[in-house]
Amino acid sequence: MSVNEVREKLQKEISQSIRGLDSVIRASGLPIINEQKTNNPLWVDVREIDLRYQIPVKKVSKFFEGLKQGKVMATKCPKCGSIYFPPQDDCPKCKISNLDWVEMPEDGEIVAFTVVNVKPPSFSHYQDYVVGIAKMSNGVNVLAWVNSKEVRVGMKVKLRVTKREPEGYLTYEFIPA
Repeated sequence: MSVNEVREKLQKEISQSIRGLDSVIRASGLPIINEQKTNNPLWVDVREIDLRYQIPVKKVSKFFEGLKQGKVMATKCPKCGSIYFPPQDDCPKCKISNLDWVEMPEDGEIVAFTVVNVKPPSFSHYQDYVVGIAKMSNGVNVLAWVNSKEVRVGMKVKLRVTKREPEGYLTYEFIPA
């Protein structure tokens, strides 16, 4: 599915939800619906925000080149040795630029996680998903999707490059070790 097809599908879903919300507002006077899974009341704001943005990535382009090669890259300060993930070009401790590039280790351990049931519209086409923070073997914490139905604190994971569908772009995730 192309990006435009995903966008069109999401717009149809949003339009359908807004039509349903209109009838709720007319009946109750409030934009409050019951969330389907938990039956919890949710305030649904009717104002729409459509964001399109571009982010300059020249200084961290090696991160994206690494993804193409199946590697997750970070930056490391040559002066103090601090490792930064996501990568950045400047060390806030030493006030220097042009940090060195290092590959992140693949071994980590989950230190925190959450299951995302209520998703932002741009992620509504995904089933519920798990996002976790893992402390990697180099001591750096990484936030990523966890590709596993069973997750627990202390679980050993591997950091892997993956292609996110249906968008078709490269990203990274944790898989059970």
